Amino acid sequence: MPLVKYRLYNPGLCPRRTRLAVPGWAGENEKRADGSHEHPWHCIPFSEAATAGVELFYPYDEPLQVTTRDGAPAFTGGPAPDSEPPPFRSFGREYYTYQILIDLKVEPGLAIKVETHPRFFTDTTGTVPIAVPAIIRHWWPMIYFVVFKTPPAGATHIFRPGEPFIQMTVVEPDARIELAEMSEEEAAERELQSERIYASRSTLSADTQWTSSTDTVFDGTYRRIYGAAKSSKR
Repeated sequence: MPLVKYRLYNPGLCPRRTRLAVPGWAGENEKRADGSHEHPWHCIPFSEAATAGVELFYPYDEPLQVTTRDGAPAFTGGPAPDSEPPPFRSFGREYYTYQILIDLKVEPGLAIKVETHPRFFTDTTGTVPIAVPAIIRHWWPMIYFVVFKTPPAGATHIFRPGEPFIQMTVVEPDARIELAEMSEEEAAERELQSERIYASRSTLSADTQWTSSTDTVFDGTYRRIYGAAKSSKR
């Protein structure tokens, strides 16, 4: 696992490995059972993606509301307006920045990728800040600011005390993906794997099938294979 070292100017950022908040933005603590509502944490692929980085917390005591006024970002609340420099500033009209001042150090060959916090994808209020993706190379000694997208007219993004507002992940920036069509042999092997899983699904998902409160049927086929694959690596 990559080691991320950090240096802070504001200890309130509280960097930590991203956690699923249950109860919270990842859903309620309901078991996978008939009649339960489906929640994001029930999904292994989402849970793995959501916890693959480092989350940072809004460090100020006063909530900050970001809206659009006269076509540009406008700020209400938040840090003292006479802060020098002000932590939150417009960046053109469609974006704004947060002067974050945090140093995240990774090994050579790796980089920090700025991402929107995964709670954005579970939010139903439209208030979660939208971070603009960026890659910061290992040789850059300080993340001076991060960029957010200005909310559309009529919407409000809110930074709340003690609430995560951004996620950082570790990536290999020089890894260049190449695309190649599978050979007939590879494609046949993958198809055979698919057919075997489908044929064994009733066994793999035994005692794990459930119907949610929205009449959506779920089962634990992927979850059981995932658990077996992890056990085989130990």
